Amino acid sequence: MIDPDVARLVRGVLWPGFLGRTAPDWLLRELDGGLAGVVYFGQNLSSDPAEVAALSAELREHRPEVLIGVDEEGGNVSRLEAQTGSTLPGHAQLGALDDVETTRAVGAALAERLRAAGANVALAPVADVNTNPANPVIGVRSFGPTADLVSRHVSAMVVGLQTGGVAACVKHYPGHGDTASDSHLDLPRIDLDLAELEAEHLPPFDAAIAAGVASVMTAHIVVPAFGDAPATLNPIPLRRLRESGFDGVIISDALDMAAIRSTTGSGRGAVLALEAGVDLLCIGNPSNLGPKQGATTDEDDYLEVFEAVCAAVADGELDRAIVERAAARVAWLARSVSPSPVPELVEGRFSDAIRRVVRVRGEVAIDASAITLVDLRDRPTFAVASAHDPFAESLAERFDVTRLTAGPSLRTPDPDAEAPASDELTLLLATIPADDGVVLLADRLGDDTPQRLAVDRVALVRPDAVVVSVGLPLADDTVLPLPVIDTLAASRASADRVTELLAAASIAAPTHHLHDQHHRNGS
Repeated sequence: MIDPDVARLVRGVLWPGFLGRTAPDWLLRELDGGLAGVVYFGQNLSSDPAEVAALSAELREHRPEVLIGVDEEGGNVSRLEAQTGSTLPGHAQLGALDDVETTRAVGAALAERLRAAGANVALAPVADVNTNPANPVIGVRSFGPTADLVSRHVSAMVVGLQTGGVAACVKHYPGHGDTASDSHLDLPRIDLDLAELEAEHLPPFDAAIAAGVASVMTAHIVVPAFGDAPATLNPIPLRRLRESGFDGVIISDALDMAAIRSTTGSGRGAVLALEAGVDLLCIGNPSNLGPKQGATTDEDDYLEVFEAVCAAVADGELDRAIVERAAARVAWLARSVSPSPVPELVEGRFSDAIRRVVRVRGEVAIDASAITLVDLRDRPTFAVASAHDPFAESLAERFDVTRLTAGPSLRTPDPDAEAPASDELTLLLATIPADDGVVLLADRLGDDTPQRLAVDRVALVRPDAVVVSVGLPLADDTVLPLPVIDTLAASRASADRVTELLAAASIAAPTHHLHDQHHRNGS
């Protein structure tokens, strides 16, 4: 039997997700019992803002000071616009524009949208300095590859969000930008010495602290300079965070991610995180299958953490005073972001910013009323989550569009092997009508990547094709055999600019249709 006082105390440091677009009974009961709040993911949110606001209002009836967080960055990562793609510039676009006033305004716009949804914590901005071009989970979610650039835009977005009445949560401390693996799937390691970390990755977090950021999210990454434990479970980096002047709420990245669940387990990880200095435990998105392959429920995920922390307090393994201090900080955060009047949303303010950062390399000419859009990308990461393709929908407003999903099923044959008479890429290209324009959608065009090699081969057959790159831009001296439109984000705002460019390059009249086809194993 769990002591009711301990149970209430522990609930005050827990931040679960849940399944569905209505609040389950277990969640409402836990809110009545002192649960800190919830995190919304795309699967929770209707495209109707009124429905989302009604859900938040119901939660607030059960706990007036509930913390409702949303993973809303703009660009690639949007939960509020998961069904359509974000209409706001993403971090990499803002970094390329390098106008801090625009970044501050995007932060204010994010705050408006979250408040309209009834939420009060934005899991943004991303303070990671993307120094590794092969980073599978950060990439265009970062403002850029240098500490100075990222620092000034992190600071601007924090100010925009928090003057807009929403608590910012800067992430992922001490910096996820040099990783080569995704902590949703693995436990990344960053082999940098402390001097490199201090010079290249920690300054944006210091800038956020100087700007008054309310919360900081930890990263599930191992930095050997701090020891063998991942940062979320490691008191050394979290002590450094406090010593740098941060007195707000330290929030864990999701405990359902493989970096924690497949190593210590979520329950044990929660106890270690609190001991290390974390205040609020983000339990995660129960719609992610993860290591349990879906053999769990939202309530099970919550109870695994809740019961583990309660047991650790009860048997003295976890000092109750640690949990009390954490709960006090969380309660302060909840009080500091009490609901305020919902602002009137003004859309379309950032079109000029998008036009200025979307860049065309080469001569784009689509002499057709129909387009076949070939998506060469792999499936989206858990961080991006949404598989929705705003490019197909946007193009369909001006062209007759057929969408072919290629992705991982299209791998270039071994260059040392005898070339087969046909392969999947050749077969795919043969299905495209000769009078269709061809647009290739890619996000990893570095040397010798499958997408880059596919582009080279398509150019031999369809030299009239156009590449739309939504990933990190290529170096200025890189030459591709096809024209490229660099967007720096897979968002609706970027898609609309691409449609505008292609329509201007086309002499044919639009026919406004979308046909979504899947090529063999595409998804």
